[in-house]
Amino acid sequence: MKLIIQIPCLNETESLPKTLQDLPQRIPGVDTIETLVIDDGSTDGTSDVARCHGVHHIVRFTKHKGLARAFYAGLDAALKADADIIVNTDADGQYKGEDIPRLVQPILEGKADIVIGNRDIENIQQFSWTKKRLQRIGSWVIRHLAGSNIADATTGFRSYNREAALRLNIISDYTYTLESIIQAEHKDLAIAHITVSTNKVTRVSRLFKTIPEYLKRSIVTIIRIYAMFNPFKLFTHIGMIMLLGGVLVGCRFLFYYLLTGGAGKIQSLVFVAILTIIGIQIIVVGVVSDLISANRRLLEDVLYRVKKVELEKYHPPDV
Repeated sequence: MKLIIQIPCLNETESLPKTLQDLPQRIPGVDTIETLVIDDGSTDGTSDVARCHGVHHIVRFTKHKGLARAFYAGLDAALKADADIIVNTDADGQYKGEDIPRLVQPILEGKADIVIGNRDIENIQQFSWTKKRLQRIGSWVIRHLAGSNIADATTGFRSYNREAALRLNIISDYTYTLESIIQAEHKDLAIAHITVSTNKVTRVSRLFKTIPEYLKRSIVTIIRIYAMFNPFKLFTHIGMIMLLGGVLVGCRFLFYYLLTGGAGKIQSLVFVAILTIIGIQIIVVGVVSDLISANRRLLEDVLYRVKKVELEKYHPPDV
């Protein structure tokens, strides 16, 4: 059983050594533990620091591509390095290496494909009241959209078995945390979660500069991914809302028509026509999107099989 701990990095020369030092050297049930650093276009020599501290695998981007790209490149590199379990953690030292054995235990026991390390959000001192509320709201939205029971949807402290790593296909350029949960739930991957403690992090986030920017990009990511996996449900609901608006406006016109003959209310009929046409068009878009989604599922199944064949070339099965 081989475990690879991957660490996406962007200019982390100061914090990376402490993060590496904190990682466990032995875990019951795991034969080999290796480390993987994904250098997302750092300009401070992060790759050199990783190499000097004995990191086994280094993937380096010559240009900054974002956390989602770095995470997905890490999954690909870890699979090619024959990982059975992949743990993702942050380079800033927020997560404690001592929690990794608990994070992989449900996978070792065959009870989960993915394990999420839920932070105790309310007790994280460096999080402002606003950020705590946003974290809670975001996790609530993901739970309802994905049908999960995860308390902390934005945590990056997670473990994946080989099957989950092969199944996930991250398309976002921003963050993988929200997208991967929605994908995993719709691909029937078993998700478990544990509660973990965190270390205090003093530096500002590298993922976003302001709360409004984070909100905007997260909302776009959620809508995009949900529309990709549930297009018929999404567009049908929107279309039905438009049709319902048309019905209500039509009832208003009918009310005045019966009382006054409808004089001066002809614009209501115009609104009825507009809302009805838009509603029907949106529902049609939902039907077409659902057909496209079916093709996407078939393509993802083909991609899954191609990945497995590719990995067999790197690591042929024992005869």
